[in-house]
Amino acid sequence: MDNLSAALTPRSTPAESLPVPMRQIRTKPDAAQHTLHHAISAVGIGLHTGRSINITLKPAPAGHGIVFQRTDLPMAAPLPARYDYVVETHLSTVLGDKHNPENRVATVEHLMSALCGCGIDNALILVDGPETPVFDGSATDFVFLLDCAGRTAQSLPRKVVRVVQPVRVEHQNAWVELLPHNGPHTHLSMSIDFPASAIGVQSYALDLTPSSFRSELARNRTFALREEIEALHKAGLALGGSLDNAIVVDNDQVLNPTGLRCPDEFIRHKIMDAVGDLYLAGCVLQASFRGHRSGHKLNNQLLHALFAQTSAWQDMTNRQAASAAA
Repeated sequence: MDNLSAALTPRSTPAESLPVPMRQIRTKPDAAQHTLHHAISAVGIGLHTGRSINITLKPAPAGHGIVFQRTDLPMAAPLPARYDYVVETHLSTVLGDKHNPENRVATVEHLMSALCGCGIDNALILVDGPETPVFDGSATDFVFLLDCAGRTAQSLPRKVVRVVQPVRVEHQNAWVELLPHNGPHTHLSMSIDFPASAIGVQSYALDLTPSSFRSELARNRTFALREEIEALHKAGLALGGSLDNAIVVDNDQVLNPTGLRCPDEFIRHKIMDAVGDLYLAGCVLQASFRGHRSGHKLNNQLLHALFAQTSAWQDMTNRQAASAAA
């Protein structure tokens, strides 16, 4: 794994001096938007390019949203972290500029998942390459960076969209859907079915809270089947992959010397990916998300389907803020 702690810039502030430590567990949804208390930087390897990538997470004003910016491309346009800026979903979620194919940032889902789990609404993400660092293949190092940067409340209410009608997308034997949900937190449930017996059939469900994200989802790593790796390398992909940043499965065997972090790490990682993909809605979704054998493509298509059907959702931003103030 990359030496993340050594890569932090001197701008980092000791966690005990932060005004609102990110690791403070919150039991109720936040009413206000939040950004980072200060900027923080790190260096890691890109999973697919194998390149060393510098990443900086910076505070941003209320209403700014999460925005990615390539620093290695002159005059590159900012890339808002929104579902309608997704240009590719093969193996990862890729944001891009449709007018400039070179301007793209791949593998954003783990960072987006961490931003969602830590309750960050506004941030500017600077990267000097075509993807974010993979670190250990999970979201845990991004959570560490966000904890070190700290969290600051802002003047505007969080953007909240409530799903009021079911929306479903299917492809062959895979499907995803968003359903109305009255609980205060997004509910997620998913199942997978892989021929490799080390994975097999797994299912998992949880209510997404800051606590459940950290304890149940953040540490779970991406995975690949051994027979797929050679094909990926021939296609110029997964050049930075290793047993330090991905689980590799060979039928009934997990090839990583340290094994799994939990018996159902595979399905937990898939749900963590879904958290990141759904945060590309640009808001908090008050909904129940269900899926079977889904991935980045269906997750993105689900958001397109939701927002194309205006009767299926309601903007609850001002109502939530008024309720919190009451």
